[in-house]
Amino acid sequence: MQRIERSAVIGARAEDVFVFIADLENLPAWQTGIVSARRTSEGPVARGSTALVVRELMGQRIEAPLEVTEFQPPGRLTVASSVGGVRATATLDVRPSVAGVDTSQVTFAMELRGSGFTAFMEPVRFLAFSPDGKVLA
Repeated sequence: MQRIERSAVIGARAEDVFVFIADLENLPAWQTGIVSARRTSEGPVARGSTALVVRELMGQRIEAPLEVTEFQPPGRLTVASSVGGVRATATLDVRPSVAGVDTSQVTFAMELRGSGFTAFMEPVRFLAFSPDGKVLA
């Protein structure tokens, strides 16, 4: 398993940041490498909501189904996806920042886990996803 984590201070209220991040169709606006995201479930975002994400990775476009596995407004969202023997789980924690009244601390953590034949490729896939070991949000 490979894990990456990154934090940032955003100049907006935590509640507003969470609403933006939790809208799965906004993924291309803040997640590097995602070129499109389309909701595939109806209703408000909740645990079990799904989307189809298209990611560009090493010059190839990869479609990945995405599922919300944890939804705790206004502070935590976890999504999971599995493609080509690699399972990715991303957790976003949003909370008010000590930097100012209308600022938020956002922490993004991702775990990548290979299975079977792909398990030995985890370090390579991890580096291909994020050459410097960080997610560029």
